[in-house]
Formats: sequence, structure tokens, C-alpha cells
Amino acid sequence: MFRKLISTSNDFTLTLVRLVLGVVFFAHGAQKMLGWFGGDGFHGTMVFFTQMLHVPAPLAFLAICAEFFGGLGLIVGLLGRVAAFGILVNMLVAVFTVHIHNGFFANWSGQQKGEGIEYHLLAIALGLVVMIKGSGALSIDRAFSE
Repeated sequence: MFRKLISTSNDFTLTLVRLVLGVVFFAHGAQKMLGWFGGDGFHGTMVFFTQMLHVPAPLAFLAICAEFFGGLGLIVGLLGRVAAFGILVNMLVAVFTVHIHNGFFANWSGQQKGEGIEYHLLAIALGLVVMIKGSGALSIDRAFSE
């Protein structure tokens, strides 16, 4: 079972997909977990999720971990399918609980009440690629699956 979970080809296209998704979500996760890049940090994010969005604390914790540790996992290619799954679930929840009401497009002009779903759809698509095909070349998964 573990062998199937980490199996992947030596495909550099998968590496590109994995790295882009990983860097983007590590940055978002670092905002939430560590307060880097202008984020609120762990405590501030937990307060926002639980008190403002009314997300149960265990699910808020999992969302923060999915972005931060999922991003790290994708960057190094460790358990890429698991990391991509966590991010995919995170994005699906964000789409259906918050962003779907704001339409398709991002809020570039500041005219909408919030962000649309276009960013989330891209993240979901990239996550699906990693879940289906694996971490690709230059990954810990690839090194262990040889």
C-alpha cells in the first residue's frame, strides 16, 4: 500500500506542478502558522477561523496544517499525494463555504464582497495532477520508490 502511495515517474513536468503548488501553499500556510509574509500567525488564524468563520477548532487546525505541512511536503516531494489531498480538500471547503458566493473571478477591482473561485480551481486541478500521477522527478517519493 505504501509503495503505491509514493510511486511516481521521473517526470519533470510533475516536478514543476508539485513545486509551484508547494511553494504557493507553503507561503499561505506560513502566514497562518508562523505569521510570515504579513499573516496573523497560528493564534490569530485560529481566532479568525473559529470566531469569525465559526469553523470548529479541530478543522481549523487541520486547515492550517494542510497548507503549511502540505506545502512543505510538496516542495520536497514527501508523500506528495497525501499533501495534495490535504490541499485539495482545503480548497474544496473554501470554495463551497466561502468563495462560491463571490462568483468566478478574483476581486482584482475591489468591487466584489470577496474573492471568487478561479484561484481555488487552479489549486484543485494541480492537486489532482499530483494525486493521480505522484510527485515526479527530484522528489523524496521518487527516491524511495526506486
